[in-house]
Amino acid sequence: MTFQISAKFRVDRGSFTLDVDLSLPGRGITALFGHSGSGKTTCLRAMAGLERAPEAYFALGDEVWQDERRHHFVPPHRRAIGLVFQEASLFPHLSVRGNMQFGQKRAARVEPRFSLSEIASLLGIVHLLDRSPKQLSGGECQRVAIARALLAEPRILLMDEPLAALDLKRKLEILPYLERLHHELAIPIIYVSHAPDEVARLADHLVLLDEGRAVASGPLNSVLSRIDLPATFADDAGVVIEAAVAEHEADELTRLEFPGGKIYVSHRHEPIGTPLRCRIHARDVSLALTPQVQSSILNCVSAIVIELAPTDTPGHVLVKLDVGGAPLLARITKRSAESLGICPGLALSAQIKAVALLA
Repeated sequence: MTFQISAKFRVDRGSFTLDVDLSLPGRGITALFGHSGSGKTTCLRAMAGLERAPEAYFALGDEVWQDERRHHFVPPHRRAIGLVFQEASLFPHLSVRGNMQFGQKRAARVEPRFSLSEIASLLGIVHLLDRSPKQLSGGECQRVAIARALLAEPRILLMDEPLAALDLKRKLEILPYLERLHHELAIPIIYVSHAPDEVARLADHLVLLDEGRAVASGPLNSVLSRIDLPATFADDAGVVIEAAVAEHEADELTRLEFPGGKIYVSHRHEPIGTPLRCRIHARDVSLALTPQVQSSILNCVSAIVIELAPTDTPGHVLVKLDVGGAPLLARITKRSAESLGICPGLALSAQIKAVALLA
């Protein structure tokens, strides 16, 4: 059953104020994204009940955990939440199994949704159950911390920069398991991050925070493709394309298809029909009035200009395009935009120089 998460907080710390009023989906991953000091962690702590503020309101559907106007506040230890922070904070005197069993003891449900073995299998830690935390890598510790949180039978999982303390190798190790949580569990996840690629890979819904305020909130691509907010992602402006494997071709390329056409990537091993999420940066898209037949760029799609906006880089503009119903962004020079006569409604070709597969 789907529901909405309502979160209204005002936390005043003198030099900084968090002031948000959000309605978030009760399924999938919602990312709270913004630069350091934008209010991401404060917002997450308020959801957990660790920050209490006047006039705050927080509810999961009909279950209200905080309504200060009615003097109603459920303390953190009585909220069905799972918390995962940057540091795994496992109990050093307990084995992996013991840490997970601690989570089970906190569960309020008489009939648990998950067994320890199911969660261990989901997170790939079955072979670690009898080890102590000191025998684990950073990525393994985080997977155990997530398992412990899930075994507490939460209604919502709150994750505060869970990959920030890991090196790139460990991040790449744990990301597939976070994707599995996304696809196989119905628990909503609020995911705090300042890493654009993490957000693009995992999130369904995106909240952009800036100086304590939500400047945008909505489905991932609808927020990523807004060109009135280019400074938020700076050089990382771009969109996410949901594509599917269409064919493995003889020259070591795989053709993907999406509503706007086809794109080629290096050979993949996934079966035909497998969905793949791709990120296309605005800096990797060039525009032409006619298709370029003599070009080394294979990926060329038909597009219509929706709107233009200046960027923080002098002499450049960001162009929002419609490609068969899917949004695409291009970052080009102002001189190029003027010489090509780029304006809303213009039909043209978009050449995609690079496609980043988020898997």
